[in-house]
Amino acid sequence: MSAMLPSAVLLPSDKILSRHRDRQALVYVRQSTARQVLHNQESTRLQYALAERACQLGWGHEQVAVIDDDLGRSAASASDRPGFQRLVAEVGLGHVGLVLGIEVSRLARSCRDWHQLLEMCALFDTLIADADGIYDPSTYNDRLLLGLKGTMSEAELHILKARMYEGRQAKARRGELVMGLPRGYVLRPSGEVALDPDEQVRSAIQLVFDLFERRRSVNGVLHYLADHEMQLPDRIRSGPGKGELRWNRPNRATLSDMLRHPAYAGAYVYGRRRMERRCQLPGKPHSGRRFIRSAEQWTVLHRNCWPAYIDWDTYARNQEQMAANRSKHDGVPRGGPALLGGLIHCGQCGRRMGVSYRNNGGGPRYQCIQLATTFGGPRCQSVSAAPVDDVVVELILAALAPSSIEVSLQLAEDLELERGERQRHWAHRLERARYETALARRRYEAVDPQNRLVARTLERDWEAALAAEQAQTAEHERELARQPARLGAAEQDRIRHLAEDVPTLWRAPTTSAADRQAIARLMLERVAVRIERNSERVEVACDWAGGVQTRHEVVRTVQRFEQLREFKRLLEQIHQLCEEGCSAVAIAERLNASGWRPPKRAVFNEPMVRRLLQRHGLSSGRPIWTNQVTRQPGAEWTLQEVSDRLGIHRHTAYRWLQEGRLHGRMAARGDQRIWIVQMTEAELAQLGPGTAEPPPPPVPHRNPE
Repeated sequence: MSAMLPSAVLLPSDKILSRHRDRQALVYVRQSTARQVLHNQESTRLQYALAERACQLGWGHEQVAVIDDDLGRSAASASDRPGFQRLVAEVGLGHVGLVLGIEVSRLARSCRDWHQLLEMCALFDTLIADADGIYDPSTYNDRLLLGLKGTMSEAELHILKARMYEGRQAKARRGELVMGLPRGYVLRPSGEVALDPDEQVRSAIQLVFDLFERRRSVNGVLHYLADHEMQLPDRIRSGPGKGELRWNRPNRATLSDMLRHPAYAGAYVYGRRRMERRCQLPGKPHSGRRFIRSAEQWTVLHRNCWPAYIDWDTYARNQEQMAANRSKHDGVPRGGPALLGGLIHCGQCGRRMGVSYRNNGGGPRYQCIQLATTFGGPRCQSVSAAPVDDVVVELILAALAPSSIEVSLQLAEDLELERGERQRHWAHRLERARYETALARRRYEAVDPQNRLVARTLERDWEAALAAEQAQTAEHERELARQPARLGAAEQDRIRHLAEDVPTLWRAPTTSAADRQAIARLMLERVAVRIERNSERVEVACDWAGGVQTRHEVVRTVQRFEQLREFKRLLEQIHQLCEEGCSAVAIAERLNASGWRPPKRAVFNEPMVRRLLQRHGLSSGRPIWTNQVTRQPGAEWTLQEVSDRLGIHRHTAYRWLQEGRLHGRMAARGDQRIWIVQMTEAELAQLGPGTAEPPPPPVPHRNPE
């Protein structure tokens, strides 16, 4: 654009008519960047000179308007160019007879924007002029020439971008392209990347990674820094004060970016973000970027290029932990007393089981209901958390017992290290405050006392530095008052003694549910449960950290005797004891001695045995659910036979009789009347096991009369 405008350009033309001169002539001035505006001033001067050319073509000075709102803006798009939008609007209103630009690339480098302007000019009879001549967009030849110029202008932009992109890619592949360093790093004049020379900055950055190693979540790190009023360093990257250090409050986005950035592991990376144009917001050129989490998809990755705060294995472990902390994964321990929330999986379908609570947070249950909630299907499994948690706790305590003393010593050491880190952080803050005060004092003492214009300002700076130092000192004293006192030798011995009894510590009131959950996640990777045919037997498979898998059997409480896995053998033994003439009390004692357990209680008792005897017709009294009634084979059934055949509860079968889904008659047996279902095999098969419903709550037993 620095070439001189030819003297023969924009001579009077027969295309310019009086109706064109009756309207305005707009001169459009644009430069792509602020650097061009400052240094390529000859091009800007030539564009402003077009106003005089418009006057030479017959327009008055008052009719010529210059639009220079787009100085320092690229012509790749019209969305960020208010000047171009104003130009198109004026043409659309019929106020413009001539549009002047030094060349097509000044007006637009996008064919979409360029042809939109041509269409508007052709529709409203507006001429276009550049350094080569005057054109009428409504004529075929001029429209064709203007379209070709716009295409070449857009192609030129793409060629320039491709050339710069290839150069940037080549420099990035060598690991020499540095586009903004993360906090904690500086760029030396030689081009070498180094750790920040400020010791306080380095210790603050290192503290973030040390805290995440212990807390295992971004939220835990954030709360620790906020509770102890710690700040994170940052250096001003541009503008006034470039390179100066400032301290800001920590936030979640900053901590997440630090923990995800591979530079802290000493790696040079390029291509970690992908631009999605459809997500870009108008006026925000840096929006629409999406992070690529997989290291294999990054364009360039060179390890061990920069000084590191952590090693690469720690970085990879942090990424895995942050991925697991998302809501759809195992996550960190959450509220509630359930020990295995997020770790427990269904042994039948493999899905993760959820945790539900009732009675104001009590009675936790592990449920596999994803199929039911997503597709409306049946529930897969549901088991009370108490028996499963109890067996897992026993396994964890057994694994912790050999290393209890080492754990206590390591805990005491971690507490002292954490205390030392806080003291180091405060020492750096106080040292910086004292330095700022001493610097303000030296500046005040160096000025001439008679120069009160300067001395007053320096005096105020000194007073402000003194006030800041006093505030830091008072805050440090408050922090020391909040910290627990150091443990003495007797207290440390007592802790070691308590650590030898791990079960007591586990069940202590001071040990929270979150602490137990965190321990379980450190030792277990996955726990799968499988209920054996809706019985009281539950198989628990534990995948331990390190790759070891163990299997265990848990006995849970069930609602009915019929759910017991060995129910038939139990009935056979009860029947055998009845034939031997044993009373209900004797039968209960014999069952307890043989190791039999009822569904809900710990042992059998006399009333329980009597109900079993009556229910299944094994007693000499009034049998309620009996199979010893004269009936037609294959066409008449007792309620117990129908419930066993359909897989439903006997109370459900009785309700179906009342509703008419089952048909039956009353049969007399001695002085007792019972129901006999009168249905064939085919009729029962139509109901089928798929019609089974959950059993109703237990009700007092009575004759179905």
